[in-house]
Amino acid sequence: MPIEIERKFLVPDVPSTERLGPGTHLRQGYLAEDEPVEVRVRISETAAHLTVKAGAGLSRTEVDIAITAHDAEALWPLTVGRRIEKTRHHVTLGNGSPRYVADVDVYSGTLTGLGVAEVEFASESDAAAFDPPDWFGAELTGDSAWSNATLARHGRPDT
Repeated sequence: MPIEIERKFLVPDVPSTERLGPGTHLRQGYLAEDEPVEVRVRISETAAHLTVKAGAGLSRTEVDIAITAHDAEALWPLTVGRRIEKTRHHVTLGNGSPRYVADVDVYSGTLTGLGVAEVEFASESDAAAFDPPDWFGAELTGDSAWSNATLARHGRPDT
């Protein structure tokens, strides 16, 4: 079963677009949630995916299936009240080895101003050894209040 090993961090001062590089606008809506399982549809200009995630914390099951834009748009109305929009930037971290890529999400809509970085790892030991850059803020890994599904339903936990 596919496992995602990921650490998540708040980005209190989102770097400029020049530092982040180009991003991809994403619409993401949740079709079903039965903690700890969530089913979402994600739509970009070039792709659409149906994803099932299960579990909480550092390691979770993740199954991601490409679907047609037509099917994604047909599912989108079922996500009312459980949606987020964000621009995702892929930022390479570090100059040495290992090098990691942070997915830096800059949210829009009701979450405008929120920035979050996620870094995926090959193993839990790699995740434990990771030293985040200075521009990362508080670690959010495993905090369900900061999951995208919770943000979609309830907004920022600190507002």
